[in-house]
Amino acid sequence: MGKARYGRGVTTARGEGGGKEFERVLEELRARIADGTYALKSLLPPQRELADEFTVSRDTVQRVLRELRNEGWVESRQGSGSRVVRSPIHSATRQQVPRVRAALGPFIARAFAQPTVRLDVYTLTSESLDAHIRLQAERIRLGEVRPERIELRMLLPSVSLPLPYPRARATEGGDDGDGGPAGSGQLQEKVQARLRGITRRHTASLLSALGDLRTEGLVQSVDVKIRHVPLAPAFKLYLRQGAEALFGPYEVVERPILMEDGTEVAALDVLGLGSTLTRQVNDEGDPDAPGSVFMESMQGWFDSCWNLLAEEI
Repeated sequence: MGKARYGRGVTTARGEGGGKEFERVLEELRARIADGTYALKSLLPPQRELADEFTVSRDTVQRVLRELRNEGWVESRQGSGSRVVRSPIHSATRQQVPRVRAALGPFIARAFAQPTVRLDVYTLTSESLDAHIRLQAERIRLGEVRPERIELRMLLPSVSLPLPYPRARATEGGDDGDGGPAGSGQLQEKVQARLRGITRRHTASLLSALGDLRTEGLVQSVDVKIRHVPLAPAFKLYLRQGAEALFGPYEVVERPILMEDGTEVAALDVLGLGSTLTRQVNDEGDPDAPGSVFMESMQGWFDSCWNLLAEEI
Protein backbone atom coordinates (compact mmCIF):
# COMPACT_ATOMS: atom_id res chain seq x y z
CA MET A 1 0.00 0.00 0.00
CA GLY A 2 1.48 3.31 -1.08
CA LYS A 3 2.39 6.13 1.21
CA ALA A 4 1.51 9.78 0.77
CA ARG A 5 3.61 12.64 2.08
CA TYR A 6 1.78 15.39 3.86
CA GLY A 7 2.62 18.53 5.72
CA ARG A 8 6.08 18.82 7.22
CA GLY A 9 7.72 15.71 5.92
CA VAL A 10 5.48 13.21 7.73
CA THR A 11 4.26 10.16 5.88
CA THR A 12 1.20 8.05 6.40
CA ALA A 13 -0.34 5.05 4.73
CA ARG A 14 -3.72 5.13 3.05
CA GLY A 15 -6.32 3.21 4.96
CA GLU A 16 -5.63 4.29 8.55
CA GLY A 17 -8.54 4.69 10.95
CA GLY A 18 -10.83 7.65 10.42
CA GLY A 19 -9.97 9.12 13.81
CA LYS A 20 -6.25 9.24 13.07
CA GLU A 21 -6.84 10.64 9.60
CA PHE A 22 -9.09 13.33 11.01
CA GLU A 23 -6.57 14.30 13.71
CA ARG A 24 -3.55 14.52 11.43
CA VAL A 25 -5.34 16.64 8.81
CA LEU A 26 -6.83 18.89 11.49
CA GLU A 27 -3.44 19.41 13.16
CA GLU A 28 -1.74 20.21 9.86
CA LEU A 29 -4.38 22.74 8.78
CA ARG A 30 -4.24 24.37 12.21
CA ALA A 31 -0.45 24.60 11.85
CA ARG A 32 -0.75 26.18 8.41
CA ILE A 33 -3.18 28.79 9.72
CA ALA A 34 -0.84 29.39 12.66
CA ASP A 35 2.33 29.86 10.61
CA GLY A 36 0.66 32.05 7.98
CA THR A 37 0.62 29.52 5.14
CA TYR A 38 -3.10 30.23 5.04
CA ALA A 39 -3.17 33.91 5.96
CA LEU A 40 -6.06 35.85 7.43
CA LYS A 41 -8.86 36.30 4.85
CA SER A 42 -7.28 33.78 2.46
CA LEU A 43 -9.15 30.78 1.07
CA LEU A 44 -8.21 27.24 1.97
CA PRO A 45 -7.65 24.87 -0.98
CA PRO A 46 -10.78 23.15 -2.32
CA GLN A 47 -11.96 20.04 -0.51
CA ARG A 48 -11.00 17.72 -3.37
CA GLU A 49 -7.48 19.16 -3.46
CA LEU A 50 -7.07 18.69 0.30
CA ALA A 51 -8.40 15.15 0.09
CA ASP A 52 -5.87 14.30 -2.63
CA GLU A 53 -2.96 15.94 -0.78
CA PHE A 54 -3.61 14.11 2.48
CA THR A 55 -4.84 10.89 0.83
CA VAL A 56 -8.08 10.90 2.78
CA SER A 57 -11.76 10.92 1.90
CA ARG A 58 -13.68 14.11 1.28
CA ASP A 59 -15.84 13.15 4.24
CA THR A 60 -12.76 13.41 6.48
CA VAL A 61 -11.91 16.82 4.98
CA GLN A 62 -15.47 18.00 5.57
CA ARG A 63 -15.28 16.91 9.23
CA VAL A 64 -11.99 18.78 9.64
CA LEU A 65 -13.43 21.95 8.10
CA ARG A 66 -16.47 21.67 10.35
CA GLU A 67 -14.19 21.48 13.40
CA LEU A 68 -12.20 24.51 12.21
CA ARG A 69 -15.50 26.37 11.83
CA ASN A 70 -16.56 25.33 15.33
CA GLU A 71 -13.26 26.62 16.69
CA GLY A 72 -13.77 29.93 14.90
CA TRP A 73 -10.79 29.82 12.52
CA VAL A 74 -12.62 29.53 9.19
CA GLU A 75 -15.94 30.48 7.67
CA SER A 76 -17.49 28.37 4.93
CA ARG A 77 -20.05 29.37 2.33
CA GLN A 78 -21.68 27.18 -0.27
CA GLY A 79 -19.85 27.64 -3.56
CA SER A 80 -17.23 29.97 -2.06
CA GLY A 81 -15.05 27.55 -0.08
CA SER A 82 -13.58 28.08 3.39
CA ARG A 83 -11.90 31.37 4.30
CA VAL A 84 -9.62 32.08 7.29
CA VAL A 85 -11.45 34.57 9.49
CA ARG A 86 -9.28 34.43 12.61
CA SER A 87 -5.52 34.29 12.93
CA PRO A 88 -4.09 32.67 16.09
CA ILE A 89 -2.36 35.21 18.34
CA HIS A 90 0.17 32.49 19.13
CA SER A 91 1.75 32.67 15.72
CA ALA A 92 0.71 35.90 14.06
CA THR A 93 3.33 38.25 12.73
CA ARG A 94 3.84 41.77 14.00
CA GLN A 95 1.77 43.13 11.14
CA GLN A 96 -1.20 40.91 12.00
CA VAL A 97 -1.76 41.93 15.63
CA PRO A 98 -1.68 45.09 17.72
CA ARG A 99 1.64 45.82 19.43
CA VAL A 100 0.19 45.22 22.88
CA ARG A 101 -0.18 41.54 22.01
CA ALA A 102 2.60 39.00 21.74
CA ALA A 103 3.08 35.84 19.68
CA LEU A 104 4.36 32.44 20.71
CA GLY A 105 6.19 31.77 17.45
CA PRO A 106 8.78 34.58 17.78
CA PHE A 107 9.14 33.82 21.50
CA ILE A 108 10.10 30.20 20.82
CA ALA A 109 12.33 31.30 17.93
CA ARG A 110 14.23 33.65 20.26
CA ALA A 111 14.69 30.80 22.72
CA PHE A 112 16.10 28.49 20.04
CA ALA A 113 18.48 31.20 18.82
CA GLN A 114 20.41 30.84 22.11
CA PRO A 115 23.22 28.30 22.68
CA THR A 116 21.14 26.87 25.55
CA VAL A 117 17.37 26.78 25.17
CA ARG A 118 15.71 27.10 28.58
CA LEU A 119 11.92 27.04 28.71
CA ASP A 120 9.42 26.65 31.55
CA VAL A 121 5.82 26.09 30.42
CA TYR A 122 2.50 25.85 32.29
CA THR A 123 -0.46 25.02 30.07
CA LEU A 124 -3.70 23.07 29.74
CA THR A 125 -2.35 20.92 26.88
CA SER A 126 0.91 20.78 24.96
CA GLU A 127 -0.80 21.40 21.62
CA SER A 128 0.42 24.92 20.86
CA LEU A 129 3.96 24.28 22.09
CA ASP A 130 4.25 21.08 20.05
CA ALA A 131 3.59 22.90 16.78
CA HIS A 132 6.32 25.47 17.45
CA ILE A 133 8.84 22.94 18.76
CA ARG A 134 8.46 20.93 15.56
CA LEU A 135 8.95 24.09 13.52
CA GLN A 136 12.20 24.85 15.37
CA ALA A 137 13.34 21.26 14.89
CA GLU A 138 13.02 21.83 11.16
CA ARG A 139 15.07 25.01 11.42
CA ILE A 140 17.80 23.10 13.25
CA ARG A 141 17.89 20.46 10.52
CA LEU A 142 18.17 23.21 7.91
CA GLY A 143 21.08 24.76 9.81
CA GLU A 144 19.23 28.01 10.46
CA VAL A 145 19.78 27.69 14.23
CA ARG A 146 22.14 25.43 16.18
CA PRO A 147 21.50 25.34 19.92
CA GLU A 148 23.87 23.13 21.88
CA ARG A 149 21.48 22.24 24.70
CA ILE A 150 17.71 22.18 25.16
CA GLU A 151 16.15 22.27 28.63
CA LEU A 152 12.37 22.16 28.92
CA ARG A 153 10.18 21.88 32.02
CA MET A 154 6.44 21.61 31.45
CA LEU A 155 3.60 21.59 33.98
CA LEU A 156 0.33 19.96 32.90
CA PRO A 157 -2.85 19.40 34.96
CA SER A 158 -3.08 16.06 36.75
CA VAL A 159 -4.79 13.39 34.68
CA SER A 160 -7.13 12.50 37.57
CA LEU A 161 -8.15 16.13 38.17
CA PRO A 162 -11.76 16.93 37.15
CA LEU A 163 -11.41 20.03 34.99
CA PRO A 164 -14.04 22.78 34.64
CA TYR A 165 -13.48 22.69 30.88
CA PRO A 166 -14.15 21.21 28.48
CA ARG A 167 -17.55 20.39 29.96
CA ALA A 168 -20.61 19.03 28.19
CA ARG A 169 -23.65 21.31 28.32
CA ALA A 170 -27.23 20.24 28.95
CA THR A 171 -29.34 18.93 26.09
CA GLU A 172 -32.89 20.14 25.49
CA GLY A 173 -34.02 17.52 27.98
CA GLY A 174 -31.72 18.96 30.64
CA ASP A 175 -29.36 15.98 30.81
CA ASP A 176 -25.90 15.21 29.47
CA GLY A 177 -27.09 12.86 26.80
CA ASP A 178 -26.55 9.79 28.98
CA GLY A 179 -29.46 10.23 31.32
CA GLY A 180 -27.54 12.12 34.01
CA PRO A 181 -27.34 15.81 34.98
CA ALA A 182 -25.63 18.18 32.55
CA GLY A 183 -21.86 17.99 32.78
CA SER A 184 -21.80 14.49 34.38
CA GLY A 185 -21.93 10.87 33.32
CA GLN A 186 -20.47 9.05 30.36
CA LEU A 187 -20.63 11.98 27.94
CA GLN A 188 -18.69 14.23 30.31
CA GLU A 189 -16.03 11.54 30.69
CA LYS A 190 -15.78 11.22 26.91
CA VAL A 191 -15.27 14.98 26.58
CA GLN A 192 -12.52 14.98 29.21
CA ALA A 193 -10.96 11.84 27.72
CA ARG A 194 -10.79 13.64 24.39
CA LEU A 195 -8.77 16.43 26.05
CA ARG A 196 -6.43 13.94 27.68
CA GLY A 197 -5.94 12.26 24.32
CA ILE A 198 -5.00 15.56 22.71
CA THR A 199 -2.45 16.19 25.47
CA ARG A 200 -0.95 12.70 25.15
CA ARG A 201 -0.57 12.95 21.39
CA HIS A 202 1.06 16.34 21.39
CA THR A 203 3.30 15.55 24.35
CA ALA A 204 4.51 12.41 22.58
CA SER A 205 5.04 14.40 19.38
CA LEU A 206 7.03 17.07 21.23
CA LEU A 207 9.18 14.48 23.01
CA SER A 208 9.82 12.67 19.75
CA ALA A 209 10.81 15.86 17.91
CA LEU A 210 13.32 16.85 20.57
CA GLY A 211 14.58 13.31 21.12
CA ASP A 212 15.28 12.91 17.42
CA LEU A 213 17.48 16.00 17.47
CA ARG A 214 19.67 14.37 20.12
CA THR A 215 19.68 10.98 18.40
CA GLU A 216 20.67 12.55 15.08
CA GLY A 217 23.51 14.46 16.73
CA LEU A 218 22.05 17.86 15.89
CA VAL A 219 21.85 18.93 19.54
CA GLN A 220 24.41 17.82 22.11
CA SER A 221 22.01 17.54 25.06
CA VAL A 222 18.23 17.42 25.41
CA ASP A 223 16.66 17.45 28.87
CA VAL A 224 12.84 17.41 28.91
CA LYS A 225 10.94 17.02 32.17
CA ILE A 226 7.14 16.93 32.39
CA ARG A 227 5.18 16.94 35.63
CA HIS A 228 1.50 16.91 36.57
CA VAL A 229 0.16 19.49 38.99
CA PRO A 230 -3.27 19.35 40.74
CA LEU A 231 -4.36 22.71 39.34
CA ALA A 232 -6.91 23.59 36.66
CA PRO A 233 -5.13 26.16 34.45
CA ALA A 234 -6.84 29.54 34.30
CA PHE A 235 -3.91 30.85 32.22
CA LYS A 236 -0.93 29.67 30.22
CA LEU A 237 2.61 30.76 30.98
CA TYR A 238 5.82 30.56 28.97
CA LEU A 239 9.08 31.54 30.66
CA ARG A 240 12.56 32.06 29.28
CA GLN A 241 14.39 32.08 32.57
CA GLY A 242 15.77 35.52 33.38
CA ALA A 243 14.82 36.90 29.96
CA GLU A 244 11.12 37.17 29.09
CA ALA A 245 7.68 35.72 29.71
CA LEU A 246 4.42 35.27 27.84
CA PHE A 247 1.21 35.19 29.85
CA GLY A 248 -2.30 34.51 28.57
CA PRO A 249 -5.61 33.84 30.35
CA TYR A 250 -7.90 31.16 28.99
CA GLU A 251 -11.23 32.57 27.82
CA VAL A 252 -14.17 30.22 28.29
CA VAL A 253 -16.44 29.90 25.25
CA GLU A 254 -19.53 27.94 24.27
CA ARG A 255 -18.90 25.79 21.24
CA PRO A 256 -19.71 22.38 19.77
CA ILE A 257 -16.91 19.82 20.17
CA LEU A 258 -16.50 17.27 17.39
CA MET A 259 -15.96 13.79 18.83
CA GLU A 260 -14.03 10.97 17.17
CA ASP A 261 -17.23 9.22 16.14
CA GLY A 262 -18.34 12.30 14.20
CA THR A 263 -20.97 13.48 16.69
CA GLU A 264 -21.01 17.02 18.07
CA VAL A 265 -21.32 17.82 21.75
CA ALA A 266 -22.44 21.23 23.02
CA ALA A 267 -19.78 22.25 25.53
CA LEU A 268 -18.01 24.89 27.52
CA ASP A 269 -14.41 24.96 26.37
CA VAL A 270 -11.35 27.16 26.02
CA LEU A 271 -9.53 27.87 22.77
CA GLY A 272 -5.88 27.73 23.76
CA LEU A 273 -4.70 28.65 20.28
CA GLY A 274 -6.71 31.85 20.46
CA SER A 275 -5.52 33.02 23.87
CA THR A 276 -4.29 36.61 23.92
CA LEU A 277 -0.68 36.61 25.09
CA THR A 278 1.12 39.54 26.68
CA ARG A 279 4.91 39.79 26.92
CA GLN A 280 7.01 40.89 29.87
CA VAL A 281 10.77 41.40 29.64
CA ASN A 282 13.27 41.25 32.48
CA ASP A 283 15.24 44.49 32.93
CA GLU A 284 18.58 43.38 34.35
CA GLY A 285 19.46 46.96 35.21
CA ASP A 286 16.28 47.62 37.17
CA PRO A 287 14.94 44.82 39.41
CA ASP A 288 11.96 47.04 40.31
CA ALA A 289 10.84 47.52 36.70
CA PRO A 290 7.38 46.04 35.96
CA GLY A 291 8.81 43.38 33.65
CA SER A 292 11.47 42.38 36.15
CA VAL A 293 8.95 42.10 38.99
CA PHE A 294 6.59 40.05 36.82
CA MET A 295 9.38 37.71 35.74
CA GLU A 296 10.60 37.19 39.31
CA SER A 297 7.12 36.53 40.70
CA MET A 298 6.03 34.14 37.95
CA GLN A 299 9.33 32.26 37.97
CA GLY A 300 8.95 31.89 41.74
CA TRP A 301 5.36 30.66 41.28
CA PHE A 302 6.42 28.12 38.64
CA ASP A 303 9.34 26.83 40.72
CA SER A 304 7.17 26.45 43.81
CA CYS A 305 4.56 24.42 41.91
CA TRP A 306 7.29 22.35 40.26
CA ASN A 307 9.09 21.54 43.51
CA LEU A 308 6.20 21.26 45.98
CA LEU A 309 2.98 20.34 44.13
CA ALA A 310 3.90 18.54 40.94
CA GLU A 311 4.36 14.83 40.37
CA GLU A 312 6.56 13.30 37.68
CA ILE A 313 4.81 11.38 34.93
